[in-house]
Amino acid sequence: MKTKRLLLFLIILFAASITGCATVQPWEKGLLGDPIMLIDSNPLEKGLIEHHIDYREGSVGGTGAQSGGCGCG
Repeated sequence: MKTKRLLLFLIILFAASITGCATVQPWEKGLLGDPIMLIDSNPLEKGLIEHHIDYREGSVGGTGAQSGGCGCG
């Protein structure tokens, strides 16, 4: 009974691991560049939020990296 469960688990694990592999064909890359694929749904709102953060913190830039507010990295 244990060997059947182990075998079933290994088959499910193998099936789940191979389904995530995919190659993107050149004609499919346009779909990945679609605006719906953006993490930030509204770039204008993001710009306003960054402007308010820049004004409040007294610094500009550095929003694309993980660091402190001082800009020292």
